[in-house]
Amino acid sequence: MPLHLAPRTASLLPLFVAALLSAGPALAAPVPATVENGTTPTACAEEDNVSMVLRGEGIRHMRIEALQPDYLDKIGNDVTAPDFSGCNFDGGAHPTDPAHRFKKRTVVLLDNAEWRIVGMTLPTFWRPQRVPVQVGARSDRGFHLLQVFKKENGKALEAIVLYPSDGYWRLKPLPEARFGDGVYGSSFLLGPVEQAGRPVVNIASIRVVPKPLAIHLRFANGASAVARVDEISRKRTALDVTLSKPTASAQPFAVLRSMYVTPDNADMSEVRWQESPSAALQARPLPEVKSLQATQVRFGRSLPSKHNTSAPDIGFSGFDDDARQGAARY
Repeated sequence: MPLHLAPRTASLLPLFVAALLSAGPALAAPVPATVENGTTPTACAEEDNVSMVLRGEGIRHMRIEALQPDYLDKIGNDVTAPDFSGCNFDGGAHPTDPAHRFKKRTVVLLDNAEWRIVGMTLPTFWRPQRVPVQVGARSDRGFHLLQVFKKENGKALEAIVLYPSDGYWRLKPLPEARFGDGVYGSSFLLGPVEQAGRPVVNIASIRVVPKPLAIHLRFANGASAVARVDEISRKRTALDVTLSKPTASAQPFAVLRSMYVTPDNADMSEVRWQESPSAALQARPLPEVKSLQATQVRFGRSLPSKHNTSAPDIGFSGFDDDARQGAARY
């Protein structure tokens, strides 16, 4: 800087700072999440032995996506049948689970030109909770599944499932026509994760706003979250999530649950991540991951699996400290 300009520039600095502060709200700051691998070995392809635990300090917002696997175009035979060959159960309830009984029912909660939302109560479920659910102006309770279908040319295609009683989610993109209805793979938990035999999120109530579609969650600890349905397409299904309170590292805010037996028999077998928005992308096989820091992370497969071959990858990204409008209230 030329010396004769320095005093004038210095005198303008306070005005410049004041202009920045008055220009509007501060931009969201990226916040890294810690990902911890809690996977245990199994020979059962129908058992969730993978737990990728996400923690962080001060996170208010994130994006969660189900993304088509990179090898989708190479799939010849899409294997979707269950495989109980290495399991100690045969498709019924898991032998270690409680069996609470319910009256089986299926209720269409919303059906319009764009969406179909269905609530389903199973004859037995491992948890007794009967969570209140409101969809638009309609209220009900006791569903074990909330299914969200996207209408395409008059056909309803399932893309989202939420399990109110234990807090599990499943997402998948709209399938290519040759894959029929498509298949789910990994699931995830969103919210204050606790242990109750396996990881759970205790949801106190659910409210679904149809237009634009958003799922409002109130948790048993008094916190809440809004999961806005940002995209459902052939490429991805994406949720834009805002939490009512900043996360604290002592309690996980999400857990990716999946299955891994071998690299070619897994619903996820590798982790890809960036440590910061400008950092290089890294990738490691699942067994080699212990703990990592990430501003975005993708749990998926590079090698086609003989189990749920077309199942999507699940990605978490956009961690930041910004509270989006309307997120602080249920």
